[in-house]
Amino acid sequence: MRRTLRVGMAVLAVGALGLAGCGRSEGGGGAGAESPAEGVTEGAASGSIDVWAMGTEGEALADFAQGFTEENPDVEVKVTAVPWDAAHDKIATAIAGGQTPDVSMIGTTWMGEFASTDALDPTPDLIDSGSFFEGAWDTTNVAGTNYGVPWYVETRVLYYRTDLVPEAPTDWAGLTAMAEQAKAAGATYGINLQPGETGAWQTFMPFAWQAGARLVNDDATQFTLDTPEMVEALTYYQSFFSGGLAPTDLPQGDLEPGFMGGTIASFVSGPWHVGILRDLDEAGMADVALTPLPAGKQSASFIGGANLAVFKDSDNRDTAWKFVEWLSRPEVQVAWYQQVGDLPSVASAWDDPAIADDEYLGVFGTQMETAVAPPSIPTWEEVASVIDTELERLCKAGADPQEVATTIQQQATAIGTGL
Repeated sequence: MRRTLRVGMAVLAVGALGLAGCGRSEGGGGAGAESPAEGVTEGAASGSIDVWAMGTEGEALADFAQGFTEENPDVEVKVTAVPWDAAHDKIATAIAGGQTPDVSMIGTTWMGEFASTDALDPTPDLIDSGSFFEGAWDTTNVAGTNYGVPWYVETRVLYYRTDLVPEAPTDWAGLTAMAEQAKAAGATYGINLQPGETGAWQTFMPFAWQAGARLVNDDATQFTLDTPEMVEALTYYQSFFSGGLAPTDLPQGDLEPGFMGGTIASFVSGPWHVGILRDLDEAGMADVALTPLPAGKQSASFIGGANLAVFKDSDNRDTAWKFVEWLSRPEVQVAWYQQVGDLPSVASAWDDPAIADDEYLGVFGTQMETAVAPPSIPTWEEVASVIDTELERLCKAGADPQEVATTIQQQATAIGTGL
């Protein structure tokens, strides 16, 4: 199968459950009382709905939605493609002006912010919550109420070269040994990790969760970022840079050719990199393998993707929810994957041969069972920016891990959780 897997730029924010179970999640869903959701009328959908979607999804959804209109001939689905870099402000402006669409794709780190404005409609019983990966479903949980559904998912695993690394590492000690062994075998770097800058928190946080760290307390009212577990993760992450096992300044565009050329032995990334590497060197994929991230005290990775939400101001709420439900059906999710490469949020869709028979995707399905995401709080993006900045000091300037944890805690506390 030759397919470039693409995901949106959004990442999932998850409600409060412990770090146990399938698709684990961290605090944010326990605060506040659950809001009631209205039912949806039975029968065929009708009327017109306006839908906003971003990136590749926005470009493809209009044609794909014809399957829904074939089942519901009295429906018109109007899709507006919105650039990711304009999406947040466009949605915020629409909410402020009372001019929202019926349905929108929502960047999941935005869920807490937009739900707190009382703009999103609680998810009705029409949606089968049990069909989704547990962690994915919890991304819709804000202060005890679910809003919308997870549309597609992704998680991060370890890519490695089998000619340099004969055996996949399973724990932290093994990951370090693998990176050292790869350098001894001729690689310039044993692993590539993000040394700060935008989005670095997504690569680092799996190590924190693996160490047993949490970002917030159970009701997501206080940050818990300055803990022994967080310091342990920061210390371990820093060791790859201080030990010369990971580059501190890899030029943009050098990762993929460096990996396929054998100068970089491994890296952490999501499913989209399968397609990128295949396009770069199809024959070289014989030396490429994927494995779940090595565990610390426990297994964990970062979970990402995007959600679909219905707005309370929708002029056609029932049809909006019926469209969202249709997009959540296993067979529809498989068809959507085949068209754009988005991995299904519905667990049973992964049993389809189109996904199950792929030698790489099964690793992502396994990792999804222990994937974790940050709390669904209105201020998460501000806090994530602080973590990115402090990771750069940690990895490039050699800052003390304890001092970094204390600084992150102080700045995050000043920002607040917004709840």
